[in-house]
Amino acid sequence: MASESAHLATPNPRRHFALALLSIVVGAFVGLVGTAFRILLGLLDSWRTYLIERSHSLGWIGIPMVVGGIAFCGAIAAGLVFRFAPQASGSGIPHVEHELKTGSVGNPLSTIIVKFVGGIIAIGGGFALGREGPTVQMGGGIGQLIGRIFGTSLDESRTLLAAGAGAGLATAFNAPIAGSVFVLEELFGSFNVTMAITTLGASASAICVSRVFLGQAPDFVVRPLQFINFGVLPVSILIGIVMGLLGVAYSRCILAGLRFSQRFSQLRGAFRAGAIGALIGLIGWFAPKVIGGGEIITQRTLDGNLTLLALGSILTLRFFLGPLSYAGRTPGGLFAPMLVIGSQAGLLFFLAWSHFVPSVQAVPQQFAIVGMAAFFAAVVRTPVTGIILAVELTGGFPLFLPMLGASFAAAATAEVLKQPPIYDSLRTVR
Repeated sequence: MASESAHLATPNPRRHFALALLSIVVGAFVGLVGTAFRILLGLLDSWRTYLIERSHSLGWIGIPMVVGGIAFCGAIAAGLVFRFAPQASGSGIPHVEHELKTGSVGNPLSTIIVKFVGGIIAIGGGFALGREGPTVQMGGGIGQLIGRIFGTSLDESRTLLAAGAGAGLATAFNAPIAGSVFVLEELFGSFNVTMAITTLGASASAICVSRVFLGQAPDFVVRPLQFINFGVLPVSILIGIVMGLLGVAYSRCILAGLRFSQRFSQLRGAFRAGAIGALIGLIGWFAPKVIGGGEIITQRTLDGNLTLLALGSILTLRFFLGPLSYAGRTPGGLFAPMLVIGSQAGLLFFLAWSHFVPSVQAVPQQFAIVGMAAFFAAVVRTPVTGIILAVELTGGFPLFLPMLGASFAAAATAEVLKQPPIYDSLRTVR
């Protein structure tokens, strides 16, 4: 990556400045598109839950209505992907990485449209997928389009692609620093001054636009937390090991689901996604608030409003629901579902630990946030992004020390078990 870093550098100061200005333009458009995506998903999430609950008034007749409705959403979303933009399937982040590495140029406009519409239909319909995958890929496509409009060189277009992708992640979670760091840590793989400047500019611009519509507060509301003393660090290492094991199992579950779906390659993608949607619909009939992206579940977990039985049940269900949804290859990401699992697993770990060690100096929300960062580090293998994302999502600044220990242990555990980062693995599964 070092040679690529040198290749992408732009020594001309005027070009540096022009590229920085273009990154602001990219960020503004990504902010608008990403904000519209978030608002529509929020509305559809509420409508879906309302309609499912209303269907219960019809008795058992409502079951085929719910099952058929979500199956139809999955079929339409997958049909759009396979018909118009195969590169828009799934998260889209591996495809962005491929474009950044090879400089290949496709049709970003079709990708943006299919990713937006397909993501709204699939995630809004109830698939347990994250909004960040679509916003990252749409952001990268917007960067490419603006680069073409202004006649930038291939290397500059790649820089704008990465900047737009970072702005997309920033908009998805109201996390500008995490968006910038993700580009350098995952997409690009090394530090580059030009890349850093353009990514920061795009993320800042995107957040300025999105906060006009979405407000200033973090995505998750958490009561003010106290700093944790050094004595909790050994426990943080232990929770990191647990999250590492859980992250390895989750990664393998995602890959197993994708490989299993390949056995039905003779079926059109729409039929496979429809069948998966039908199963999600059946789950949704009995537990309408469990399906979908999962942001509401994460908030309830951080609020401490779930019983021990509910925590265990939802965690188990969501652990398999995410890979099942991803196997449909509809547009949707992995981050939001991982936040659900990480927060709930962290909270369950705290409850178990405090039962045997009642003197632990921490509160449940602290372990839930640490769990989010550690699980992210285990699956994606970008611990810095995971830590900053957890902090920006919750305002959990006092938790840097335990998150560092837990993320270190989680990533190290996954490495010892020889489980590749999830996006490296996804590039090998077609």
